[in-house]
Amino acid sequence: MRGGFWRHFDFWLLGAVIILVIIGITMIRSAIAGNFELTTTTPLVNRQIIFAVIGLVVLLVTASIDYRTWASTSRLLYIGIITALVALNIIGGALFGSARWFQTALVNIQPSEFAKIVMILVMSNYFANHLHEMDNPRYTIQSFLMMMGITVWVLLQPNLSTSIVLVMLWAVLLWMAGLPLKHLAVYGVSGILAIAITFPTLVELKIIQDYQLKRILNFVAPDENARYGEIYNIQQALISIGSGGLFGEGYGHGSQVQLRFLKVRWSDFIFSTTAHELGFIGAVIIILLVAFVVFRCLWAARNARDAYGSLVCYGVATLIAFQAFVNIGVNLKLMPATGLTLPFVSYGGSSLVANLIAIGLVESVVMRHKALEL
Repeated sequence: MRGGFWRHFDFWLLGAVIILVIIGITMIRSAIAGNFELTTTTPLVNRQIIFAVIGLVVLLVTASIDYRTWASTSRLLYIGIITALVALNIIGGALFGSARWFQTALVNIQPSEFAKIVMILVMSNYFANHLHEMDNPRYTIQSFLMMMGITVWVLLQPNLSTSIVLVMLWAVLLWMAGLPLKHLAVYGVSGILAIAITFPTLVELKIIQDYQLKRILNFVAPDENARYGEIYNIQQALISIGSGGLFGEGYGHGSQVQLRFLKVRWSDFIFSTTAHELGFIGAVIIILLVAFVVFRCLWAARNARDAYGSLVCYGVATLIAFQAFVNIGVNLKLMPATGLTLPFVSYGGSSLVANLIAIGLVESVVMRHKALEL
C-alpha cells in the first residue's frame, strides 16, 4: 500500500473512539473498585487495556488493507463464521444464560460479536452486486436467507439481542441498497406477524428462553415489589442516573456504584455508572462522542468511491448507533433489558475488538477516497 493513503486517515474519528475507550477503562476501574472478588480474581481493567491495545493495532492493520479485498473473500468469511457458530453450539459453554464463548486458557472469545462484522461485509458485497435489482423479490429473499444462515446459529446459543442486531444490519443495508421503504415496511410487518404466529412454538422449543420472556414481562408489567431480577437492576440504574445530578457524586465516590447496589455496572449499566459519578455532563459527553463517531461513519459512506465501501460504512454506523441506542435505552428504562454493550465503553474484549475492527474498515474506505472535512 502506498504511504500517501495515510494522509487521508480520519484522525477525528480515531480520536473520538480512543476517548470513548479511555472513558470506558476509567469507569470500569471505578465500577469494580469496591468489589474484592473482581479486583483479585478477575483483573477486568488490565484485560480491557490489553484488548484495547490489541484492538487498536488490528484497527490500523484493517485500515491498511484495501477494503475491496474483503469483497472477494465474502464467501470464505460467510462459511468461516457459520462454521465457528455451529462449533460453538456444540462445544461452547454458556455464561449468564445468554451469550456463548469459546473458553480458552487466556481469554473467552465470543464469535457472535465478529458475526456482526461478517454480516456487514457479506451483505454489503451482495447488495453492491445487485444494487439495481433490489425491487426484485428474488434478491431480497436470497439476502434474507443469507442473513438467517448466520442469525439462526446465534439465536440458538441463545443470544436474542445479537440476533436482533444482525437482522437490523440486514434491514438497514437492504434499505440503503435501494429497496423502497414501503417494501421494507411490508417485510417488517410480515416478519412481526410470522413471529407472533410461531411464538408459542419458539417458546416450546426453547429458542426463546424463559428469562427472555421475564425481561419482556418485567418491562411491560413490572412487579414493583420485586427486590431482585430485572426490575431491581433497572430501578437501581434509574436511581444511579437520577442521583448523579449535573456533575455527579465524584469519580470513585458514587454510593450506588461503590456499595454495589448497581449490578453489572462495568458492562450493561456502565452508562448509569458514568451518570452517577460524573453526572449529566459525563453522560452527555459519552452520547456526543458516540454520535460523532456515527456521524463520521455516515460521512465516510457519502464520500466512498463505490457502493460497496458506502454500504460498509452505513453498516458500521448502524451497528454502533443501534447498540448505543439500545444500551442507553435500557439504562433509562425505555426498553427491555437486552445485554447489548455500549460500544467502546462497556467491558468486553470480543465486543471492543470487533467494534475497533469496524472502525478500521471505515478508515480503509476513507483512506482510499479523499480526506474528510469537518
